[in-house]
Amino acid sequence: MADVIPHADRYVLWKDHDAKANLDLRESWMSKTPLRRSKSVALPFMPLAWRTLTRQKYDIVISSSHAFAHTVKLGHPEETRYLSYVHSPARYVWSPNLDGRGARRLLGPMRAALRAADERLSRHVHTYAANSREVQARIRRYWNRDARVIHPPVDVEFFGDAPRTVKQQDRTYLLGVGRWIAYKRFDLIIEIAAEARIPLVLAGSGPEEVSLRRHADKVDVPVTFETRPTRERLRELYWGAKCLLYPAHEDFGMIPVEAQACGTPVLGLARGGLLETVVDGETGFLTGALEAAAYAALVRKLDEFSADAAMTNASRFSSDAFKERLGSWISQGI
Repeated sequence: MADVIPHADRYVLWKDHDAKANLDLRESWMSKTPLRRSKSVALPFMPLAWRTLTRQKYDIVISSSHAFAHTVKLGHPEETRYLSYVHSPARYVWSPNLDGRGARRLLGPMRAALRAADERLSRHVHTYAANSREVQARIRRYWNRDARVIHPPVDVEFFGDAPRTVKQQDRTYLLGVGRWIAYKRFDLIIEIAAEARIPLVLAGSGPEEVSLRRHADKVDVPVTFETRPTRERLRELYWGAKCLLYPAHEDFGMIPVEAQACGTPVLGLARGGLLETVVDGETGFLTGALEAAAYAALVRKLDEFSADAAMTNASRFSSDAFKERLGSWISQGI
């Protein structure tokens, strides 16, 4: 988004010290408080922070929102155009069934109040864009607003353009990639590998690491943990995998697109963003089941897939495609 509008001022609630974005980012007052240490504790204060970023007024304000950024207000609606690109209405607040982190006891009593505030404080937004049809439907259901679907940018060029030695690997293992948290179902991924009797590589990091390692020690197939792999190493892992296992309900899901850019089929859950990024029966298999046996049966059918079909499908989600669609949305929105 910054590439599309390079001259824009950019505001964030706070910037993590290890953030890799090489951008000039202006932080809110929350960055100077202990609130920055915990998203769940900070959640009730986010709408206030977005409303008190600065006294400066703008003609156009574009928010990138996965929590309350769409409530930002830096001028009067009569004088300022507000556009919001939404990754999802706050899952902790609106969809705790999809993300167990939203079921924390601390959030329970305040969830109804946060929902009311979220809807009320966003009425000034002139136009919405959603990162998937899944999120478009949530925006309609929760906020009663329409949204244009603009899939997020995936660096398919990088993942597809691997060195020859990487591309010539034998595909010898199953692969799971992502943050090691409960709703991503890495426990199920381990069970799938055990059922299929094929080695597994898990790439990522997260609070579930200890329990996942314990789980892996109990199965009869090798499970290798790749903690915080570089992009180059992750690309190498995609190219060496028989398939990506992805039994999670995602808003969009960039990882399955990255895998397909490497010619790697995806076996995933037939819900959410995967319905838009995976062509069932052509670039992967989708199933409504959450049992290891169902996925293991699909693993045995992997020889049916064409790497070229997966790469072609992934190209639909390139950075250039995103920039073109985002630019069109902004031009029409203002």
